[in-house]
Amino acid sequence: MPIARPAPLLWLQAGNTYMALAPEVGGSIAALYTADTATDLPQLDPYGAFHWLRPATPAALQARDPLRMASFPLVPWCNRIRDGRAEVHGQHLQLPSRGGMDHAIHGLGWQEAWQVVAHTPHSATLEYAYTGGAWPWAFTARQSFTLTAHGLHCALSLRNDSPQTMPAALGHHPYFPHRPGTRLRCAVDSMWESDADMLPLRRGQPAFLPALRHGIALSELHLDNNFTGWDRRFAIDWSAQGQQLALTADAPLDYFVLFCPQGADHFCAEPVSNCTDWLNRPQDRFVGGSELAAGATLACGFQLDWGPSG
Repeated sequence: MPIARPAPLLWLQAGNTYMALAPEVGGSIAALYTADTATDLPQLDPYGAFHWLRPATPAALQARDPLRMASFPLVPWCNRIRDGRAEVHGQHLQLPSRGGMDHAIHGLGWQEAWQVVAHTPHSATLEYAYTGGAWPWAFTARQSFTLTAHGLHCALSLRNDSPQTMPAALGHHPYFPHRPGTRLRCAVDSMWESDADMLPLRRGQPAFLPALRHGIALSELHLDNNFTGWDRRFAIDWSAQGQQLALTADAPLDYFVLFCPQGADHFCAEPVSNCTDWLNRPQDRFVGGSELAAGATLACGFQLDWGPSG
């Protein structure tokens, strides 16, 4: 049996900062780091690099596993849909489960190859065209990345290519390094409490929310939850390494997901435009999501900025 080749990487560079894209692995980011010095031979984990996102490993690229990349796009919905089932505009949806999950999760784009439609030394645009299937609406999704020495901008868009109105949502799923002492600052109004399948039950205000608004040690948390009333910003402080990172998002990325498994070396802080299982809560104004008319486009983006702490 032939050995599968590792997924190819597309490298961007701005000064000493490098980003590796893996278009064939769900249009994912594979690595994002600042090196000690500029080099003509970038690699996934060079000596002395400071990683702003958790890097993929060679084994992850060999397996072509989006869940082991640095970040991947969420399109045309974000996070889980219970049992992959929903009734939308009189249609019964039965969506496939992916990635070993029991529920339809993270949309469709993360499991497919994306095409490179533009590329410069510090920017790239990836595109994914879906023609139909269990999700009955055709669409075209795009990601455009622009890298600088101290930041990354990602523009996202989703165009409805079908003749009917389509439910739609966008987001990204970044994995950040959980180093000792990592702190997160994020202002939110409430959190969706979840059942054992991490599907939303009710909104509440857990006791840690004030601390989260002012900055909380992630070692105190064990979460996989959606948050509402987000001001579309968060900040990560790696004080032991003297570095920090801030994310600022555009509307309609009005919802925030924090996946912080206690004891893990990573966590996820996700800007999204819908809460988990939003298609099955059509009357709830706290779950987000959009309706796209035929030919219409949903567009948004987010900015990462990084540098020395305080």
